[in-house]
Amino acid sequence: MRELAVRLFLFACLCFVLCSCGKSNRHYDFKGRVVSKVPETRTLVVDHENIPGFMAAMTMPYPVAANVDLSGVEAGDRIAARVVVNKDGDYELTKVAVTDSSHRQKEAKETRHLFPGEEIPDVELVNQDGKKLRLSDFRGKTVLLTFIYTRCPMPTFCPRLSSLFAVVEKELAKDPKEYARTQLVSVSIDPKFDTPPVLRKYGLAYLGEDEKNFEHWSFTVPTPENLKKLAQAFALIYEEEDNQIVHSMSTVLIGPDGRLIKEWNVSDWSAAEAVAAMRQVENAKK
Repeated sequence: MRELAVRLFLFACLCFVLCSCGKSNRHYDFKGRVVSKVPETRTLVVDHENIPGFMAAMTMPYPVAANVDLSGVEAGDRIAARVVVNKDGDYELTKVAVTDSSHRQKEAKETRHLFPGEEIPDVELVNQDGKKLRLSDFRGKTVLLTFIYTRCPMPTFCPRLSSLFAVVEKELAKDPKEYARTQLVSVSIDPKFDTPPVLRKYGLAYLGEDEKNFEHWSFTVPTPENLKKLAQAFALIYEEEDNQIVHSMSTVLIGPDGRLIKEWNVSDWSAAEAVAAMRQVENAKK
């Protein structure tokens, strides 16, 4: 657990903004532990030390530059890395060196997540109306699923994901047949606070206060134990600290057969990209 999590988290984001306003790129060297690697998106989730001037000590995903060879980096590795921040505030790792790989096998067993083609955990959820459901209830549909929590204060995290889902929702609704073959699911990582009434109020804000759209976009919450199962399956990192939750991001595309197709572990994907991926799945069925 990180000390003074929320204050440090907000401070880190402030530092990030301040350091990104210059005219040239800035770089910061740091050390950390690789929690997971997502080859498809060239992302490393790193539990890192404090990075003075950029980011407080925390666990978060980092996109990796295209010219960096990730073949020798695995979960559990201790690394020395350099993050480069450009003038627009975008960041990526440009130098990654493994300093200790002795924890690799143990870590890999503990944190192994699903790969495309594998079946997702069929856990029980409770939706915004208090109704119990399972992910298997959506079999036959192409499902876009993400993790949020309603109190999330960071505009580039949960609010951004929910806003992207709102755009996807509107786009899919343009075609009734397409709408009927797809499903959106938001899963809360805050079972203590996000009760069905809270989720219902939160969801209506993104659905234009039209409750009939809950049939297509479900806002759900699992038990803490089921949340752990989903988090492990989808490489989601979350820690509750000082009445807030520090977390990574995970959005996944699930096929009509209940198997993982694609995942995004950052928030820089677009609604158009997600819709295109969903349509590709639907077209493959024809």
